[in-house]
Formats: sequence, C-alpha cells, structure tokens
Amino acid sequence: MLAVDHGYFMGPTHRLEKPRETITPLLPYCDAIALTRGVLRSSLDPSADVPVILRVSGGASVLNEDLSHEDITTSIEEAIRLNACAVALSVFVGAPHEHESLVNLSKLVDEGERYGMPVLAITAVGKELEKRDARYLSLATRICAELGAHVVKTYYCDGFDKVIEGCPAPIVVAGGPKFKTDREALELVKSSVDLGAVGVDMGRNIWQSERPVPMIRAVRSIVHERATVDEALTILQEPVKDGTLVNSSRRARTPAKT
Repeated sequence: MLAVDHGYFMGPTHRLEKPRETITPLLPYCDAIALTRGVLRSSLDPSADVPVILRVSGGASVLNEDLSHEDITTSIEEAIRLNACAVALSVFVGAPHEHESLVNLSKLVDEGERYGMPVLAITAVGKELEKRDARYLSLATRICAELGAHVVKTYYCDGFDKVIEGCPAPIVVAGGPKFKTDREALELVKSSVDLGAVGVDMGRNIWQSERPVPMIRAVRSIVHERATVDEALTILQEPVKDGTLVNSSRRARTPAKT
C-alpha cells in the first residue's frame, strides 16, 4: 500500500506538496493507494486501476496537541461513489478521545457490512511515539479486530511477533516517519513480513526517498518476492529514465484479470 493521506492533518508534507506529481510515477508499483477524497478527485486519474483505500476520518491538525479528536468525515455512500475498495480510520487507544474513535470504528464497520465495504483500522498514537511497544500495540490491534476491523494497520516494534499472535485480523505495518537511510526502511519491511504482517503501508520512506520509484520497487521485491534487504538494495542502484527503472527484472503490479 502506498500512503499519501498525510495532508489531512499535516498539510503540504515535504515532497507531497503536489500530490499528482508524487503519485503518478509510483502508481504502477503499488497494490493499493491510501488517500483522502480530495486528493483522489484532484490527483488520481479516473482511468487509474489501482485499488483505493479511502481515508474517512479527520477533524484535527498538527497544530493541536491532542490529535485524537477525530470523527468520520466521509460517508460510506461517498466512498462507494468514489469506487473505493476499502475505507480507513484512525483509532486512538489510550488517548483523550479513545471512546469516540472506538465507537466510530464500530459504526463504520456496521455501515461497511451493509454495503460489503471492508474497514481498515489504524492504531494511531498521536504524538506519543513512545507508546509503540508490543504491549500497547497488542492491546490496540486486538481491540480493533474485536470491534470488527477487516484489516489493522499498526507499527513495527520489538516483540512484534506477539502483536501478530494476539490479533485475529490481518496486519499491515506503517512505514512511519522517514528513516535516515533506505536500508533502515527496507529492514523494517523485511522484519514485518517475516514475522507475519501481510504487507506494509508506506509513504514518506518511499516518496521522500531520493529515488522513490526504485525504492517502491525495492519494497515490493521484499513483500512479493521475499527478497533479502541486500537484494532489494540492488534495485536502488539500477538506472532510472523518466521515473522508470531501465532493464529491471522486477515487474510492476499486474492488474487482476476481469
């Protein structure tokens, strides 16, 4: 999954100031794209065949200390009109507005079930990054699964195997803030899928990379081909022309046959 929904609370994030320019060269290499309806309408061509995970929660910005004061900002009917394949919202376990976010998740699951729309629950931690430990993430992911989330997005941590074991729903791992090196980001991907994550939802570690197209292909090689980190890093050294890798043996995403 390619995450480009940061602007809903962060504004024009570095290298995502013009979403269309950032998104377009990366689309052939992602299995799904996570964004808001505003960016979907303005920056994704209707002819694009990449599945959309539509962000439907919001209501807070980085100017506020408490980011947990969110609500549902996009209806399920709107998600259907926009041809989304799933909807996503943040859940803030342990935050001041924990109750509201959990109830929002439950209501969204109910609405989704009526229309056959899967729900992705995101275990947000606000600005308290120190909560990214196995005990906290096990609690948060399990609650999301218990309330009916079809997929749960969370962070990688020490003891991540315990988080996987305690969550009956499939887990995808968030890329989080930009790492200092591409190797660190790829090591996160490798550790996540090796321990049982079904995939990753990466944003800044791809489109803030100095070589975003090779980087997303490197991530893809680990997720789909079980490449090693060193094998994935070789993709970053391949020549690029007009945003496309030249003479690469790694293929782009192949649309499903209909």
